[in-house]
Amino acid sequence: MSMRLLLLLAVPLSAQTPCADMERLRDVAAAAQTATHCRVSITLRPSADSEIKSEVWLPPAAAWNGKFLMEGGGGFVGSVNTGGMTNAVREGYASASTDTGHTGGSGSFALGHPEKIIDFAFRAVHETAVKAKALIAAYYGRGPRLSYWAGCSTGGRQGLMSAQRYPEDFDGIIAGAPANNQIHLCAWRLRLLITALKSPQHAMTIEKLKLLNDAVLDKCDAIDGVKDRLIEDPRDCNFDPSALKCNGSETASCLTSDQLETVNAAYTDIRKSTGELLYPGLPFGGELGWRLPAGSTEPGGMDIDMFRYIANQNPAWDWRTFNLEKDVERALFHGKEIHAVNPDLAKFKAHGGKLLIYHGWSDGGSGGAISAFNTITYYESILKQMGPNQDNWLRLFMIPGMAHCGGGTGPDQFNALAALERWREQNEPPKSITTARVNERGRIDMTRPLCPYPQRAVYKGTGSTNDAGNFTCKAKS
Repeated sequence: MSMRLLLLLAVPLSAQTPCADMERLRDVAAAAQTATHCRVSITLRPSADSEIKSEVWLPPAAAWNGKFLMEGGGGFVGSVNTGGMTNAVREGYASASTDTGHTGGSGSFALGHPEKIIDFAFRAVHETAVKAKALIAAYYGRGPRLSYWAGCSTGGRQGLMSAQRYPEDFDGIIAGAPANNQIHLCAWRLRLLITALKSPQHAMTIEKLKLLNDAVLDKCDAIDGVKDRLIEDPRDCNFDPSALKCNGSETASCLTSDQLETVNAAYTDIRKSTGELLYPGLPFGGELGWRLPAGSTEPGGMDIDMFRYIANQNPAWDWRTFNLEKDVERALFHGKEIHAVNPDLAKFKAHGGKLLIYHGWSDGGSGGAISAFNTITYYESILKQMGPNQDNWLRLFMIPGMAHCGGGTGPDQFNALAALERWREQNEPPKSITTARVNERGRIDMTRPLCPYPQRAVYKGTGSTNDAGNFTCKAKS
């Protein structure tokens, strides 16, 4: 027997499937070679009423980093996140994304289709992750050595759902601004917008939102020791909107009683008649991002659709008839699987998973935005369930001035994935993450450290307040 044959027998060989042959594999609808990757389209039917369309993108073997990164969606999803996948492939990952079982951003898919609600809630992500790993193994001759998830908003909820229901699907999860109790969130937004739409006089123009935001910052900006038009922790802010109430006729520098009613609805929790909290109001400081422009005629589509197509299963349902407790109860009856609120993540922890959650303090308003208080509530529920010392696998980062999944007035550019990978692969927990603000000229004009909650960034007292190096992370004394 030749030495070459002996070597071949000693090394187990795994077959690799060329891109052109991927179409022969089960559930694959199409496969095509692009300039940067093999693009595989799949259709999954885990139930008789399921039709989940997903894509798996596979960079050339020489460019593959050996890892899998799945990208989340937003709203009711309804499409594949090709933008996120493009970035993932560029960085060397095999990637996947799913439309969650329907096409388009409307909630009408749920009308008379309980299995499609389950697909949207959690099944599409899980089934896609399992299939993607199988296709990765077929294409490269080996599966991914590590699997990661990245998503914000609905994508954040999907990440938390994976940790809760399928703890072995991912080794590391980034969950940004998670809509983890989406039904309650939609109820809160609907209540706010119904208030704003009571009359044209209840609307908040951009100018009045700026007036309000300026008043909040004038009152609370310096509480954290730095005047930068950012509030490090809005819970330290004690602002009373009634200070802006007009004494007589409306002017540009005051708010009417109707406008204050809308403002107070934004800051206020919604609760059941028993006093049980359903969803928290908004923190101070994010008023510029509130989506309450004058001229709106009805609430945002996702909020209406949640109660039209899921709760009431009635395309003719009128949002003006919204009843908080009854409609939330109906929504939970038809779509309780959407909620990702289970605080018991022991199996994810035992798997070696790392969970990095982040949320912008200025995430607010309607049409998709999520209260930062809600994410803190979920984080604290995990600690209550699993014990106080969980920072070896779980960390939350609150971001001053950042709006929904980015934007806003504060630094919002940071590499959560790099921090997660160092944590999972090198056992280096993120003691802080540097974030940057990019101005209109495309230049960085501010950097700050993001600190693991409940720590916050504290100015050292010397040097530029626009330089992250002049801050340290400390717990509130």
